Amino acid sequence: MEENPFACVFDANGTMLGVEAPQPGYTVLGWRVAGIRETIALLESRRVVFVRYDGLEQDDHGVWVTPSGDRIAWFTDPDGNVLSLTEFPELRAARHC
Repeated sequence: MEENPFACVFDANGTMLGVEAPQPGYTVLGWRVAGIRETIALLESRRVVFVRYDGLEQDDHGVWVTPSGDRIAWFTDPDGNVLSLTEFPELRAARHC
């Protein structure tokens, strides 16, 4: 769907899959989700801990809202790779119709 110096975004049979350029401390893989809060609650129930970053205003679950309204949260896998969840405003609007 998109390629730039930082990431490649694929349509994986209707699911957006973002593969980001591997740089230590940066997101290496991300998923688009329709309900970020519900997804976080599920992952937290499985003991996933979400990352907090200095300088970003994140809520109690680590969600940061971008200026365009995207909601993003980060966590790490057992090897320390940073992974992300992103909920886009149009997905939130579609869920509430």
